[in-house]
Amino acid sequence: MEFLQNNLIYLIPAMGVFGIIVMAIKSAWVTKQDAGDENMQRLSGYIADGAMAFLKAEWKVLGYFSAIAAILLAYSGTLVETSSWVISISFIIGAFTSALAGYIGMNIATKANVRTTQAARTSLASALKVSFTGGSVMGIGVAGLAVLGLGSLFIVFYQIYVINTGASVNGKEMEKALEVLAGFSLGAESIALFARVGGGIYTKAADVGADLVGKVEAGIPEDDVRNPATIADNVGDNVGDVAGMGADLFGSYVATILATMILGREITSVDNFGGIAPILLPMLIAGLGLILSIVATAFVKISKETDSVQNALNMGNWSSIVLTAIVSFFAVNWMLPDNMVIRGFEFSKMDVFYAIIVGLVVGTLMSLITEYYTAMGKRPVLSIIRQSSTGHATNIIAGLSVGMESTVLPILVLAGGIYGSFYFAGFYGVAIAAAGMMATTAMQLSIDAFGPIADNAGGIAEMSGLPPEVRERTDNLDAVGNTTAATGKGFAIASAALTSLALFAAFVGVAGIDHIDIYKADVLAGLFVGGMIPFIFSALCISAVGRAAMDMVNEVRRQFREIPGIMEYKAKPEYEKCVAISTKASIREMMLPGAIALIVPIIIGFTFGPEVLGGLLAGVTVSGVLMGMFQSNAGGAWDNAKKSFEAGVEINGEMYYKKSEPHKASVTGDTVGDPFKDTSGPSMNILIKLMSIVSLIIAPHISAGTSHQVKVEVRKEMKIINTVDQSGNTVTDTLINKTETISR
Repeated sequence: MEFLQNNLIYLIPAMGVFGIIVMAIKSAWVTKQDAGDENMQRLSGYIADGAMAFLKAEWKVLGYFSAIAAILLAYSGTLVETSSWVISISFIIGAFTSALAGYIGMNIATKANVRTTQAARTSLASALKVSFTGGSVMGIGVAGLAVLGLGSLFIVFYQIYVINTGASVNGKEMEKALEVLAGFSLGAESIALFARVGGGIYTKAADVGADLVGKVEAGIPEDDVRNPATIADNVGDNVGDVAGMGADLFGSYVATILATMILGREITSVDNFGGIAPILLPMLIAGLGLILSIVATAFVKISKETDSVQNALNMGNWSSIVLTAIVSFFAVNWMLPDNMVIRGFEFSKMDVFYAIIVGLVVGTLMSLITEYYTAMGKRPVLSIIRQSSTGHATNIIAGLSVGMESTVLPILVLAGGIYGSFYFAGFYGVAIAAAGMMATTAMQLSIDAFGPIADNAGGIAEMSGLPPEVRERTDNLDAVGNTTAATGKGFAIASAALTSLALFAAFVGVAGIDHIDIYKADVLAGLFVGGMIPFIFSALCISAVGRAAMDMVNEVRRQFREIPGIMEYKAKPEYEKCVAISTKASIREMMLPGAIALIVPIIIGFTFGPEVLGGLLAGVTVSGVLMGMFQSNAGGAWDNAKKSFEAGVEINGEMYYKKSEPHKASVTGDTVGDPFKDTSGPSMNILIKLMSIVSLIIAPHISAGTSHQVKVEVRKEMKIINTVDQSGNTVTDTLINKTETISR
């Protein structure tokens, strides 16, 4: 036990290394599986090449951005006592690791897709094993890199700034170590935003183009090999839902742990870990959650064709949550002292455990509620199906209504989680609740990445003309994947809300302010401006998809018109031109939304000060969470309403199938919902976190303690002196002593 106490700080990155080793083993297993016949491998190669072409183009742009941002951070780090130029190194490592996490997931997904298709020729159980193992490479790899990167950098900065100087673990030196560490989170979130927005624009431009021309105009299936946009569509599943989601949750994971560490510094802890137990705890829980998620992946399996894939995934998810809750109890009791105080709020170590449970419960409920609003066969999706019978407009009305309604229960759960976690352990409780929720990220992301792999597998089966039973198995996986994608987005936005609140609390502490007074006109103005930002951000993302989709539609129409023999399978479409359109459009259009998230907090903070910036963050967080939930859930419900027609649906006693009028209306709804659920909606959680992290980074520069406003204090002292002149008359003199005190 004493050995563990003395070396716990080194055990944390070791758990990250273990996760990466497991990821490598699983990746090797997937690669060894049968990749099918030559035609299947050729189609899979097109998808892999397109995905890599996008990543290379994106990385080139982000490389320039990272270099400029690192230079600015290095300069700004020298201007205040609690930062350093080293923050730029931390930023670069965070950006590189985030990009690497996305690459790992996308690389294995483009290998697992065709192998899942081949496995589906044997059985549903085999197809699930390959697709979920491919997804788990992504989940375990992201969590492993996060734990390794954050744990290793903390050791270095803790040694440099605290141990080597003999400073207090609660003092300015530790604040400096964590401020420099925040650069890692800023790098991760910056790359995540561009990856999410760029990937979302890519995938939806291709998807909308493929749907509108292929399915609606030409009347051919979604993944028909004759559709020129079908390869770009399948590439989009990887760059948006795999690479984008991987970078997204990597950023959430890191930001949550960082916010908890910053708040943990404010707690004076009498413990066996040199007084840093509250700082180490979130990293330990993340590492343990990674190990337990690896264990829980063993529970995701089925044996018969009739077994429920959703139940198998739920078993893995529930196992990781329950195991994390049990282990957290022992970790908290072992590490923390009996009583602690943060900002005047007293709490015990058991209160910290209760806050972790609150976080796990909130994450679970958010996933369940999101599943209800987006899953096939449930009331919300059935209402959209029913209203599709009266046309395209009523389908749109139903989907918007479902999306808006779907915000009610999640917000109530989130509000209860915020109140409950704060009730137990103050702001540290809110942060540790978010850390508890994110502890199962490896499992959550494994389930989420499984969806795009299954979707790609179905596309390859369709394009390869495989037997109907193969497509039935991949469709089974894909339908579940649609729901898991929606629940993953619900989990991500919930974690972002709690993380942003924890970052907000950390910002208030670093900025040297003790409250945000919305009664002040400038703060209230900041609140309104913040509430507006998610709307303009969404508008830019959605309009970008619309412009790119128009280019795609025109290109697909041109190929059908100018290349004779495509519809008769006598000529091969020019897939690469559609891939190029999506790539160029996504790289071009992702810049402005990303710039908003990075620049607005800097302008507001340096112009109006920390309190107005706090008002802006409050507005962005509330508005962004609502917009994210509304758009993601509406899009997911529209998608599954459309997919329901493939098996046939009953409306007013009559059965309707694909190519029927209600199905065409559902395709329109799905087309509207595509940029909602895969571009602007899931980008909201990165937007609110990134703006909070940027604010935290600039907080020392704009804090109340380092304000450059000049105060002049004038103190006057008056004395009355009575004297007698030469004639014997009394003379009264007034002597005024004036003292000026100037403080900067």
